[in-house]
Amino acid sequence: MNTPKSMTDSWDLVVVGAGPAGATTALAALHEDPSLRVLLLDRADFPRDKSCGDGIAPHCLTALASVGVTGVEAGWTPLTRLELARGDRSVEGTMRRPVYVIPRAVFDARLVERAVARGAVLRRERVTSVDALPPARVVVGADGAHSVVRAHLGLPFGRRAIAIRGYAPTPTDRRGTQVIRYGDRRQPAYAWAFDRGDGLSNVGYGELLPTDGQKSDEGTPSRALLLDQLEELLPGSTDGVQQWKGHHLPLSGWRWDQPDGRVLLVGDAAGLINPMTGEGIYYAIATGIAAGRSAVRALRTRADAGRLHREAVRGSLGTHLKHTFVASRLAEHPTIVDGGIRLARRDRRIFDELVELGLGDGRISPRLVTGLVTGLATVAGRKAVSTMRGN
Repeated sequence: MNTPKSMTDSWDLVVVGAGPAGATTALAALHEDPSLRVLLLDRADFPRDKSCGDGIAPHCLTALASVGVTGVEAGWTPLTRLELARGDRSVEGTMRRPVYVIPRAVFDARLVERAVARGAVLRRERVTSVDALPPARVVVGADGAHSVVRAHLGLPFGRRAIAIRGYAPTPTDRRGTQVIRYGDRRQPAYAWAFDRGDGLSNVGYGELLPTDGQKSDEGTPSRALLLDQLEELLPGSTDGVQQWKGHHLPLSGWRWDQPDGRVLLVGDAAGLINPMTGEGIYYAIATGIAAGRSAVRALRTRADAGRLHREAVRGSLGTHLKHTFVASRLAEHPTIVDGGIRLARRDRRIFDELVELGLGDGRISPRLVTGLVTGLATVAGRKAVSTMRGN
């Protein structure tokens, strides 16, 4: 079998993986320099399905607009309502900016089409080794949760979560709303139902996986357990569901790293999934833009691409990643989750801050910290009084 010409030619930039992170990398690079030779490789033909919650936060659209990409949400219904709940505690409110729920088969294909229209060359190719890639001055790994490119750099992933997703008819009482209901297993553990606006909802359930060597009576969740949890938290959500798909989520940690050199990492391959919510598309787009711009700067100045990309991502997301890491650890305690929901009901600003922290690049504010500390002190005081009375 003859090797495809694209695999023997030399390129300025080769991107492994053409999902949102990879396609955005190509878009950003070509926005900076339309003359670049950019090769996009993916193991699938587009459009293709991808397991995901399908939520497209407004931050994604703002970031894409910065590299001249608009209208990818056309034809889909904007949603403004969000419900957060655990047990009998809940808060529902209107988000400051609408989100969209767009199947990845649609959203990813639109980004790829824009990248190809801008000049990228798209080839179907399953990449099993970075050494087998065609000659390229910069390589970007956008190949997901089981990244070959990340393995090539010798970087392990940190904590992981697992989730399952399907599409179900939207009940009348959930139209126009994103619903998240927290469970009692390893946190983050929650079920979701996101109305697409076309009669169907993206429904699913996910939870944190035990780390290597971690002992747990609960063990690794099976498909049946994930579906049972979804049905328990959102009764009726598994009725009439189509296209069940499972996926792993490599969660971000306290500190994000990117080695020096010509090989860059973006999106899931970079280990960038919000550990509090499991959201990853904004990180994919943001780091894709950073990688595309860093690649162009490196090509123009002969600076180290890895260093440029590391500085760019840490500069834009570094503090946010630390705050989401802290938030995810706090959320392992049900009392904290309950306290956050209670505060969000009382204070609209807290509700908005939680949305920003979970969907975009928000941070833990002094207001939120003060509210949680005060709430925990109140709960502790009530428990102490109850214990004394019991004695």
